[in-house]
Amino acid sequence: MEQLFQMRKIKLIMRSMFQNFFKIILLTALPSIVFGQENLTFKEAVKIGLQHNVILNQERNNLFQNQAQKAFRMAQLGPQVFINGGVGINSGNTWIQSTGRVVNATVDGASASLDVEMPIFNGLSGVNTARQSSHQLDAQLEQVNRSTQDVINLVSTQFLQVLLDQELLKIAQENLVLQKKQFDQVLAQVELGSRSPVDEYNQQAQVSNSELLVTQAEFNLVNDKITLFQTLLIDPTIQTTLEEPAWDVNGIALDNQELNQLLETASKQRSDLKQAKFTERASKFSMDASKGNYLPSINAQYSYGTRYNQVRDTPRDSSFRDFNNQFFKDNLYQSFGVGISIPIFTGFQNRSTYVQSKVLHENNRLETKNTEILVKGDVVRAYRNFESVKKGYSSSLQGLQASEMAFNLEKERYDLGITSFVDFASANRIFVQAQTNMAQAKYRFLFQKILLDYALGTLKFEDIP
Repeated sequence: MEQLFQMRKIKLIMRSMFQNFFKIILLTALPSIVFGQENLTFKEAVKIGLQHNVILNQERNNLFQNQAQKAFRMAQLGPQVFINGGVGINSGNTWIQSTGRVVNATVDGASASLDVEMPIFNGLSGVNTARQSSHQLDAQLEQVNRSTQDVINLVSTQFLQVLLDQELLKIAQENLVLQKKQFDQVLAQVELGSRSPVDEYNQQAQVSNSELLVTQAEFNLVNDKITLFQTLLIDPTIQTTLEEPAWDVNGIALDNQELNQLLETASKQRSDLKQAKFTERASKFSMDASKGNYLPSINAQYSYGTRYNQVRDTPRDSSFRDFNNQFFKDNLYQSFGVGISIPIFTGFQNRSTYVQSKVLHENNRLETKNTEILVKGDVVRAYRNFESVKKGYSSSLQGLQASEMAFNLEKERYDLGITSFVDFASANRIFVQAQTNMAQAKYRFLFQKILLDYALGTLKFEDIP
């Protein structure tokens, strides 16, 4: 019995140990479960931005509204059909249609009619209003396209900055590791008496400065990443690493285009310029529509209906006609005709409407000219920047190679005691700066094509590799 008790005790202890071990494993893994590690590609970031951007979604809603407005204006050119009806009680003098006399009594009544109105002529106001709504819809469609490109451009800029921050942090961390190794080496040489204690303090200052650079790089990375996540509406508690796009830098470098061709492309493709032109045309039709208010309007009308009225408490004699006889047989009627309305004096309302529409049209013309200049400026700027970034990338690559060779040679000379600490520190500083310049030139060059396509108005989500 004692052995059996001991075995059970051992099993309980092992079970308790296993449960505690499982709890420890779970608690250890919990942070990685809650704050999961995810990778985010550039195309995924753009896709999320297009789905969640508030301004873009509002413009899409406005597009739906413009579609409904266009359908309404087009339908106004055709007939308008109504069914009217009513029931009621009238006390006092009332005309009784079925008997052809006036009675002073309480009368029950009902009526129903099908009424049709058809505009024949209204000074082409309806036609021009329909054209106005059609161009407003086209303008809103271009607004949605440009807002889509705005989101892609915004996400590209913020994504580029985070990639650059990640690379700069990596450079700072590698430099810190190198400085610490160098510090250990200098410390050993000082203990052996082959170097002066001044070198130890100088190298220690270099390590401290490298730690400061790492801290600054981490600070910039956190802030820029939060900004990107706020744009994408991503939970910032999720540990996310941005993946560098696998784009062909050499392919981008060989993409040579003439400035005149780019300007011509932008004049045809820029959605904001096309939106301005559509808006100008819409205001022109609005002005023409307001002119129609000065002219007569002619409308055709048709009505088919019936009525019922009966004096309350009327005896049911030979003259009495019930609801069915009156409403469905005796009192049926049809009427049709043409009406005309000629404006004589409206208190200058028509003139005020026309002046407002004319001023709006003139302002839209000015806006179109201004947009044309802005488009040309954007294209020239993007083209010049593209050329500058290409040259900067080539220069940064050569500078990095030269500074790396100079640093390695200077480090060998410093380790051999041939050169001074000042020369070594200067070579290290130049090498780190060259790495930073190379990182900036590389990522700017990768994303410069997107900026150029944005300036041209040809930027599309489907074209993102």
